[in-house]
Amino acid sequence: MSRIAVFLAEGFEEIEALTPVDLCRRAGIQVITVSVGETREVAGSHHITVLADRLFSETDFDGLDMLVLPGGKAGTQNLEAHQGLMSLVDDFYRQGKYVAAICAAPSILGHRGILEGRKACCYPGWEEHLKGAQVSRDTVCVSDHVITSRGMGCAVDFSLTLVETLCGAEEARKQAAAVVYR
Repeated sequence: MSRIAVFLAEGFEEIEALTPVDLCRRAGIQVITVSVGETREVAGSHHITVLADRLFSETDFDGLDMLVLPGGKAGTQNLEAHQGLMSLVDDFYRQGKYVAAICAAPSILGHRGILEGRKACCYPGWEEHLKGAQVSRDTVCVSDHVITSRGMGCAVDFSLTLVETLCGAEEARKQAAAVVYR
């Protein structure tokens, strides 16, 4: 069974975080939500408070297959300010493990040099942060083990891409049909 972590920081975009959690769990992927703050309660950009499964400091990241970074301007800035998470992102990338980011969060990957020479997308207006990337207007971009997406309206496509990446195209189609998506 695949295992992923979705990271929550104050100001995260709720739909961009919870849609991957929901669709990936439906597909049988083990998902843990991880707060990078001091408490498991994390307020999103629209003042919806979510209770994360764990704090970053109490989480064992061994055996994970993917890291997922939701967007939201403040959420993205708070994720990027967490040095432990940035080290983890760098380690996953170096190991060839999946790193996925949506909305403003692909900027983190751009700042870290992860998008160099890769096709990538992000929330409109954040393209300058995709350092070295071949910037795309696609809903979702997959470039080897790096997955990026544009924003909240793309959250289902992004999430189904995560499912397809870890469980195959048939499972992604099955989940799309189950939630009556296109």
